[in-house]
Amino acid sequence: MTEAQKNILAVDADPVQRQALAELLASDEHAVLLASGAEEALLKLENGQVDLVIAEEEMPGMSGRELLWECVRRWPGLPFIMLTGSGTVSSAVAAIKDGAADYLARPVDGQELLRGVARILASSGGRAWARSGNLLTDELWGGKSPSMQRLYKLIERVAPTEATILLLGESGTGKEKIAGLLHRLSQRSRGPLVIVDCGSTPSTLLESELFGHAKGSFTNAYKDKKGLVAEAHGGTLFLDEIGNISSEMQLRLLRFLQERKIRRVGDLAETAVNCRVIAATNADLAELVRSGEFREDLYYRLKVINIQVPPLRERKADIPVLAERFLQLFAEDGPLPRLDAEVAEAILDYPWPGNVRELRNMLEAAVILSSDGVIRMEDMQFEDSYEDTPLPGNLLSLSGSEKQVVLNALERSSWVVKDAADLLGVSRRTMHYKIKKFQIDTTKRSA
Repeated sequence: MTEAQKNILAVDADPVQRQALAELLASDEHAVLLASGAEEALLKLENGQVDLVIAEEEMPGMSGRELLWECVRRWPGLPFIMLTGSGTVSSAVAAIKDGAADYLARPVDGQELLRGVARILASSGGRAWARSGNLLTDELWGGKSPSMQRLYKLIERVAPTEATILLLGESGTGKEKIAGLLHRLSQRSRGPLVIVDCGSTPSTLLESELFGHAKGSFTNAYKDKKGLVAEAHGGTLFLDEIGNISSEMQLRLLRFLQERKIRRVGDLAETAVNCRVIAATNADLAELVRSGEFREDLYYRLKVINIQVPPLRERKADIPVLAERFLQLFAEDGPLPRLDAEVAEAILDYPWPGNVRELRNMLEAAVILSSDGVIRMEDMQFEDSYEDTPLPGNLLSLSGSEKQVVLNALERSSWVVKDAADLLGVSRRTMHYKIKKFQIDTTKRSA
């Protein structure tokens, strides 16, 4: 296959139409895979790499619409063109809302189809979607570290279930992104994903936000309001920062999880709600339970499945991958910025207290601050507190002055910063920070 060729899967129960599609696509130098139905198409998707799916909407057994839904669930982002004999506006709108990249009515204009294929492949970056791992690596990025490999396998295992999930991890590790991923991989992917930030919503408003209220139930309740829990019916409810809710809200949430019914504020009637619940927090819920600040029964209701999201400092193998993806993101249409050797080492050594969010924000600022497409240490805004740990004064049996320790290490190493850092048992980044802090001129050399 030449570099220009793309793998296109054409799905049609009619052998004549299927062959016509194959010849048309091959004339534009695409490699064509053929399937006589949706079930066969899924097997080809699982066992090969596909850049684009073109499928007939009406097929015996599993329809083209059902195939689209399955592709969206299992390979989100995989371009999909729907072909139909109806050609109605409502059908087109429905297909696009379901995730199709384009919708064409039959009889199809061959040139129009090829133009659509070219446009869609160009916008998708020509990425081939392998049989496994695409969604996880594309959504979460990285994945080389053992901790992320374990996380990927756990997500794949639990996403299709209906179990309530508790995501635990530090701020900035990507818990909301994982919640969205769990929803998209679930059987509820065609339903809504409703996100509630329990940390930023005042406790006095959270009850009304979650469960809704009836008109006149309190001051300024001028009309009935549907709560976010009810909005999640048929889909997934994501409760972020669950550790911040009040004891009263903990009780109401517990009752909902037990009975799967809600009652609006100021209302007497109860409404059944069918949704999956995913909760997340950066707090130590087990400790909050021990201290009496969080209900034990609610804690165990939420942690049917517990997923611990690793901090960035525990997945260092992923840092270069994340950095490259962020740089691609911030470069836009310009040349891709690169990290100089010192920065490439520094990002591996830095503890990243703000995790992936901090890495993203710091690289975004560095791209702006860099002047020649090369990101250097002065462009990176590392927290000084992580570099301001005093060096022990007895190193090399020299003076207790930290500056003197640095000077002596440099002199012993012929003013080679890397060797001086090795001598002191610190990173080059730490050594550069100390040199800058004490305003040491490293351009001089020993006599």
